[in-house]
Amino acid sequence: MSRRARAFHRELPSDLRYHSMQLQMFINHMMQRGKKSVATRIIYDAMDMIEDRAKRPPIEVFEQALRNTMPTVEVKPRRVGGANYQVPVEVGSERRVTLAIRWLLQAARGRAGKSMSEKLAGEFLDAAQNQGAAIKKKEETHKMAEANRAYAHFRW
Repeated sequence: MSRRARAFHRELPSDLRYHSMQLQMFINHMMQRGKKSVATRIIYDAMDMIEDRAKRPPIEVFEQALRNTMPTVEVKPRRVGGANYQVPVEVGSERRVTLAIRWLLQAARGRAGKSMSEKLAGEFLDAAQNQGAAIKKKEETHKMAEANRAYAHFRW
């Protein structure tokens, strides 16, 4: 990240099927080696599976999973007087979404399953019900911030 000027954020077009900017961000994060059509197909297959399993609109399940996974606080290392402290700080709105997407993808890739779309569908359904590896990661982050609350005065 540049130290000279703030990085500007480009406006993303929403995805074609559900018209959701968050789903488009998820597709972009999931994409590997520039293969966006493959990532889009996997996501839409997972959404079809969610619709079959949950009997709810899949975009609702996705957005609920994303909301449940977003962290509110995290720890950042600060060097004060020769010692490193893990200082709890609030997470900004854009970073919250990015972390949630990253954790959901990481949890889905680490899941046992046949295809990536099945793994994603399972992880979305679990996260929508406050279960799964992505939710566990969020809870660990919150526990770490709570444990280091004594160093909150080092925040700047």
